Amino acid sequence: MGVLLISKLLQLISFIGVILLAMVAASAAQAKPGCDNSCGGVEIPYPFGLREGCYLDKMFNISCDEDDAIIGVNVRVTNISIEAHEMHVMALEARDCYNESGSIEFNNSTRFRAGKFTISTTKNQFTVLGCDTTGIIRWKKNEKIYSTGCRSRCNDLSTAVNGSCSGVGCCNVEFPDGLGNYNVSVSSFKNHTNVWNFNPCSYAFIVEKGKFNFSTDYLQKREQERRPMVLDWAIGSETCEEARSKPDFACHEADQKSKCYDPETRSGYQCKCKPGYQGNPYLRDGCQGAGVSFICMLVFTSWMYFVYKKRKIMKLREKFFQQNGGLILEQRLGKQEGSTETLKIFTVEQLQKATKNYDESRIIGRGGFGTVYKGFLPDNKIVAIKKSKIEDENQIEQFINEVVVLSQINHRHIVKLLGCCLETQVPLLVYEFVPNGTLFKHIHQESNASTFPWETRLRIAAETAEALWYLHSAASIPIIHRDVKSTNILLDDDFNAKVSDFGTSRLVPRDQTQLATVVQGTLGYLDPEYLQTNQLTEKSDVYSFGVVLVELLTGKEALSFARTEEQRSLAMYFISSMKEERLFEILENHIVAEGNKEQIQQFVELARSCLAVKGEERPTMKEVAMEVEGIRKMQKHPWVNLEANSEEVEHLLGETCRAYPPPLENSSTITIGYHHSMNDHATYPLGDGR
Repeated sequence: MGVLLISKLLQLISFIGVILLAMVAASAAQAKPGCDNSCGGVEIPYPFGLREGCYLDKMFNISCDEDDAIIGVNVRVTNISIEAHEMHVMALEARDCYNESGSIEFNNSTRFRAGKFTISTTKNQFTVLGCDTTGIIRWKKNEKIYSTGCRSRCNDLSTAVNGSCSGVGCCNVEFPDGLGNYNVSVSSFKNHTNVWNFNPCSYAFIVEKGKFNFSTDYLQKREQERRPMVLDWAIGSETCEEARSKPDFACHEADQKSKCYDPETRSGYQCKCKPGYQGNPYLRDGCQGAGVSFICMLVFTSWMYFVYKKRKIMKLREKFFQQNGGLILEQRLGKQEGSTETLKIFTVEQLQKATKNYDESRIIGRGGFGTVYKGFLPDNKIVAIKKSKIEDENQIEQFINEVVVLSQINHRHIVKLLGCCLETQVPLLVYEFVPNGTLFKHIHQESNASTFPWETRLRIAAETAEALWYLHSAASIPIIHRDVKSTNILLDDDFNAKVSDFGTSRLVPRDQTQLATVVQGTLGYLDPEYLQTNQLTEKSDVYSFGVVLVELLTGKEALSFARTEEQRSLAMYFISSMKEERLFEILENHIVAEGNKEQIQQFVELARSCLAVKGEERPTMKEVAMEVEGIRKMQKHPWVNLEANSEEVEHLLGETCRAYPPPLENSSTITIGYHHSMNDHATYPLGDGR
């Protein structure tokens, strides 16, 4: 709605701006009514005109020759200014060229007749080019001939300096005020014989200041060019006081909007609009209030600002799209047939509205990955919006990876990706909302753990195992999750499991059994073999899932620095307790009370096998899933009196341990990296990662 409103506002402002500009243009009409006002793209304002009846007198007659505005004898007009009383023209340069023997090939002096116009002294200069050159400008004033000029010499191109007109290859001089007609000529002392190979010609011309920048390339050319020049103009040769008494007085001072002025550097008079007015003072009612123009400019400026801001935002969004890997993501999704059909691309505005502009009250999760917000879409659908933290290219790759992985997954126990937005500084992912929080919350918070029964834990373990089995075996391309943990297992209203967070997951071609990668995962869950070798396999997920099984059994966190060093790693604590036949000490009491001994015995053994140091000794996720489902179907035989039979329970669990001796030949391998920081999610660049 906001974008549509702004779009309509911009259209309205644009329309009003065009109308006001047209009004100003009409009020400041340049040509006499009924007369053509341009030739070849050059505006022709009155007192100038293109035909009789359209100009003030013949002095202001402009002829239109093949789309060129011409005044006088072949002088090309490029602009006429009413306000500044200037005319910009293009005048030919004088040229003097020789052949290799020193004979003249061309010797074109140039003559300019400005008529009643004068050449602006402040805006032009006389310039001479050449390495054996003298340039002279001559004019007549008060029946006397005057001249000035300069000499330019150089021995070779290396002595001339680009941009400098100090006499080496180029020189320039000023000339006096009031100059109207002039002749320009060039000559050579040695007919360029000593410089002919790099400078066969000499040139001289009057040129507008700032419109010519010397380059040594000019010394080697042969063509004759026109140069821009500025002329001053005024009406007649009388002063304002003298002209006011005559019937052909050009200024319309009676309307109180214009006034006559006497120019400082030439004869004649000039008409100008008074302060607060603008337009053409040589036309009746030609000066109009500047307020209309001001409003027009204000509206136009505002419109341009809105357009600029809109374009800036669009460019910024495009930049973020590329910066967040949008192009790469499109390419990778494009290679997977049908993958993009289920994904929706959300706009920035849609997600801002869904989260009340990412209000703190909408936050439902934080972590090393970023922040998750609860969002409400227009159809009242509730979603989870993940605002990722991206600080380097590796994290961008993880983000892209998560989208690619989730785009091809469709499983009831895997959180569903609904879409994404890449137009913001940090990318956004939109998931189905899973309302009951994480498994971690339910088994580690005292208020939840006591009401979280064994049967529910067993079912969650079975559903999670099923999801991981699907990733490893049934997905179109096998996927290793690489960060299986209780905080990445979400629970819906019925406590059904949903595996989430695929930022570090890897696709594994079916002809490969392992991948060499930089070690990534979460402390306490990391596969010790993966830590040592950098070789990622499906069995790495099995190990991490084994830690989750132990969490379900014990209610203890996978890694806790509040425990003693021997107990810090739950996996090591669990294995050592089995070896020492004291596992009963770490099992959660109500779990033992609710479950039956066969179920717990099998569950304990399954967890132990998943935590084998060597990946080859661990079961596959298919075997794990089938085993957990088998445990769920066991007939229940509970221990009736836990306290009275504690020795029996401990004995039975001990038998389980003795029946399946742990394969931990060197248990210290599990502890690699466990003494690092307590960041929930860590990446360790062990090895070269290839």
